[in-house]
Amino acid sequence: MWIPIQINENSAEPLYHQIETQLKSLIISGVITEGTLLPSIREFAGDLKCSVITVRRVYQDLENEGLLRTRQGTGTFVSHVGEGAMEGYKNEAIRKALESAVDVALSVQCSEAELTELFREIVKHKYAAQA
Repeated sequence: MWIPIQINENSAEPLYHQIETQLKSLIISGVITEGTLLPSIREFAGDLKCSVITVRRVYQDLENEGLLRTRQGTGTFVSHVGEGAMEGYKNEAIRKALESAVDVALSVQCSEAELTELFREIVKHKYAAQA
């Protein structure tokens, strides 16, 4: 199974975090559904051209969060995520992204009004592109 993960080697964000964040988003959004068998750690690492240790850490972290489950000899599968938990994950991901954006805005002395206007423009543009 091919999983659409984009790695930015120029990013300051650690590789495992880029992979974990994107895989988590794919699961939460329902792009990768409950019961889906994920590639083996070795296969996924080969696809992403990264270390097996990196992918193992991603799988373990997501398993600890309850998003994945591993069956010895069978593989790693997407777990059942209840609707309430799904909303919680979505809200948490969005909140973190927005908090980060506000932190950047504050660091460059962007006013609340400027940030709000910029946010509205971006939302309008992104949702129009989706239609």
